[in-house]
Amino acid sequence: MKYVGAHVSAAGGVENAPLRAAKIGAKAFALFTKNQRQWNAKPLSTESIDSFFKNCEENGFTPEHILPHDSYLINLGHPEQEQLQKSREGFLEEMQRAELLGLKYLNFHPGSHLRKVSEEECLATIAESINQTLEKTRSCIAVIENTAGQGSNLGYKFEHLAQIIEQVEDKSRVGVCLDTCHTFSSGYDLRDKASYTKTFDEFERVVGFEYLCGMHLNDSKAKLASKVDRHHSIGKGEIGLDFFSMLMNDTRFDNIPMVLETIDSEIWDQEIELLYSFTR
Repeated sequence: MKYVGAHVSAAGGVENAPLRAAKIGAKAFALFTKNQRQWNAKPLSTESIDSFFKNCEENGFTPEHILPHDSYLINLGHPEQEQLQKSREGFLEEMQRAELLGLKYLNFHPGSHLRKVSEEECLATIAESINQTLEKTRSCIAVIENTAGQGSNLGYKFEHLAQIIEQVEDKSRVGVCLDTCHTFSSGYDLRDKASYTKTFDEFERVVGFEYLCGMHLNDSKAKLASKVDRHHSIGKGEIGLDFFSMLMNDTRFDNIPMVLETIDSEIWDQEIELLYSFTR
């Protein structure tokens, strides 16, 4: 079964996110548990936590289909020690907040070398950042999101994801989120059956579907292999509708949160309905 939703706002409190998701017909959702562009945040109140549990239960959302995202400021591969430590502290806080909400996953962008260290050194630093965080938390899974490869961002090759996973000590607590726009923009074609098969056969060979914990469903304004991260509405970009039809009928993507991050939140309900209409 497919669980499609969107990255909804948590404005006014995290407890509002499941209500907004339910309103658009979502079966899954993503959220930020704090302001994604600030380091500091108020602790989650008992009232917010209790209301979040209640609103999730009443609207049929389970932890397996909720994909919280960490702060955009965090760089777990930062080449400078002071900023790396700040990022590690921020990531630990994000994971602790997810665990307070009873959530299973924390989705994050792996990190950037800022052209100051090698890719290999940066990937090792990212893995060590994950290891340190997992040692200090209980159960939440660190879910690495693939990137488009803009600037010095790592994670745009399946091999990057595999290298990080290889160096994480507790393999049961690391996973992957594939963003369809990022996948396409980084150079993996998805537009026809042959390309679709080739790309996901490579993902299985290099990373493995056992690590796939979620997806971000986005079309792309940018062309194949552009390394430009520009999301578009479903069917209105360079990827096109055929891919999303194939995806919705591929059982390898069952039972994970599949979250829209497309550019027009006003039509998320329509996009969810469209995606479900493809299932046969």
